[in-house]
Amino acid sequence: MAVVENVSDTAFWVAHYRARESARPDALFHDPLAERLSGTHGEAIARAIPGSVMTGWIVSIRTIIIDDFLRYAIGQGVDLVLNLGAGLDTRPYRLDALDQKVTWVEVDYPAMIAYKEKQLAGETPRCRLERVKLDLADPAARRGFLAEMNTRSKNILVLTEGVLPYLNNEDVAALADDLRHQPDIRFWIADYMSPDALRFRRRLSRRHLRNAAFKFAPGDWFAFFGSHGWQCSDMRYYAQEATKLRRPLRLPLPYRIMMILRWLVSTPAQREQFSKFAGFALLVPKAV
Repeated sequence: MAVVENVSDTAFWVAHYRARESARPDALFHDPLAERLSGTHGEAIARAIPGSVMTGWIVSIRTIIIDDFLRYAIGQGVDLVLNLGAGLDTRPYRLDALDQKVTWVEVDYPAMIAYKEKQLAGETPRCRLERVKLDLADPAARRGFLAEMNTRSKNILVLTEGVLPYLNNEDVAALADDLRHQPDIRFWIADYMSPDALRFRRRLSRRHLRNAAFKFAPGDWFAFFGSHGWQCSDMRYYAQEATKLRRPLRLPLPYRIMMILRWLVSTPAQREQFSKFAGFALLVPKAV
């Protein structure tokens, strides 16, 4: 039996790395609920899949990026956050920018919502928290949900952390169109992966993540979202943010030597491209 049987299993994997970051003496953030949520399943996945150093580094850096985007958007008046494919995220319990003026709505499969509610029973969120059991792959149900949310606020942010890569191009296009159709969605936090990053992930997927393979592969990421009514307001790349945070990627020695050699023979343009291999974008609607 595969250690990762479906995309939902990756939520346990990610929560494990948030727990590991939280336990560090120089932790970039503290997620006291991550270990409880990840349990032994998250640890088992982390042991079975190679590349734990890089995966943990990415999870830590992306968490900081998204936290910063959320603080900015809430400062701009956002009072309704729609976390689509929320998985085991715990920001409603830990993010300092949240208060009772903000409503946070988590959307995921029924089994994931039920597990999370059981594990977090008795915990008090910082904001108003709601959970919705919904298959986001159902277009009619998704559109009905978004239309209902649009009636509740004029300042909505959508978060899709770790969701888009598992969808194919057509599914991401449909989601982008559905979000753009709602006039009061002001921000969308979305994954960015360069073609090089996608090729690396696909090599890993063939052996260890066949049941949770990355599918989204637009030729030009920015043009793709632009064609569906979204433009990038702010982009944060992992490598560049890690430099700011003084948290370099510390690979095992053989990989480090290989990376140094590659860096030495690369051109300035190639080095710039490498520094932008993946990250997160804060998207806003394009003016009509």
